[in-house]
Amino acid sequence: MDEIAKRRQGGSPRRARRWGGALALLLAATLAHAQGPSWEQGLRSDAPERYTVVRGDTLWDISGRFLRHPWQWPEVWQVNPQIRNPHLIYPGDVITLHDCDGRPCLGLERGQGEVRLSPEVRRIPPREAIEPIPLERVRHFLRDHRVVDDPEALEELAYVVAGNDRRIISGAGDRIYARGELPSGQRFGIYRVGDRYRDAATGETLGLELIGIGRARAERSEDGIALMEILSASQEVRNDDIVLPLEERELTREFMPRAPEHDVDGSILAVPGGVRFIGRLQVVALDRGRRDGLETGHVLQVEQQGERVVDPRTGESLRLPGTDAGLVMVFRPYEKMSFGLVMQASRSLEVGDRLHNPRRGVGVAQR
Repeated sequence: MDEIAKRRQGGSPRRARRWGGALALLLAATLAHAQGPSWEQGLRSDAPERYTVVRGDTLWDISGRFLRHPWQWPEVWQVNPQIRNPHLIYPGDVITLHDCDGRPCLGLERGQGEVRLSPEVRRIPPREAIEPIPLERVRHFLRDHRVVDDPEALEELAYVVAGNDRRIISGAGDRIYARGELPSGQRFGIYRVGDRYRDAATGETLGLELIGIGRARAERSEDGIALMEILSASQEVRNDDIVLPLEERELTREFMPRAPEHDVDGSILAVPGGVRFIGRLQVVALDRGRRDGLETGHVLQVEQQGERVVDPRTGESLRLPGTDAGLVMVFRPYEKMSFGLVMQASRSLEVGDRLHNPRRGVGVAQR
């Protein structure tokens, strides 16, 4: 009997006994309402039985070796109960493909590099663990980019009014004067106003981008004017730049990719940096946010707008149906908009391409 036939019948008894007790917990409790993809239609035709993790892999990449839709990995991922954090996967670990009551599961065998601290606890330095997605692509956005939901609020924020010694521009080590409530001894971020994001259909302002250009410390204040020392700067600091308390935003390593709970109908709003054509692992601004139900980890399908053609009989201008062209994962939702990372792109994406809930893998059954 060939391997595909064995899979359809649930695998060999030896395999079932081997994995029946050790692999019992589903990673994603939030997706407990869904069953995993089927053997025939949920997996890649060339999915391996075993894959050894190497340095540079991500959870998304590994899942893509097995699944047609990598974002569905929580639905098929199973782990040993004694491993506290199933996201901690390390080079040398082995991902295995096996059967769970007629549907495929991905399991984990610990590889080399374990450190046994006691008979019950195993620990590997977190710095060696693979990442869920290429986190370096989004780190600077969480550190340096902020969005103000209400642009009118800018009038209430502290701002630079002058440089020391009548400087027009200032840099690291220089002193500046800023107007606003800036307690002495505290550190602040210096921001420059960037793009104003608007809904293309309604004209509503969705947010105002603030781009971090430096950090400063307030030394002393008098009559609402603070003297500050610039600690670091990636650009020259100028009059009217915004001064804000630093945000403590730690980048989560535990992205849980999943479809939004509610239908989402939006579009790619912009590309920070002004790039026109968009490819894999680029950051994009989306015109939907928390008020539309978006959360960190939500995955959206990108639909490329169909071409305009002329009806050969009537002469009418027609728009052809759109084509699914990629996937975007939300990593920083704001109230009215979000930032997302393009995880897949079968062709160049563009500003204005539609966003909607991902089409689930055929064969995913709902209870």
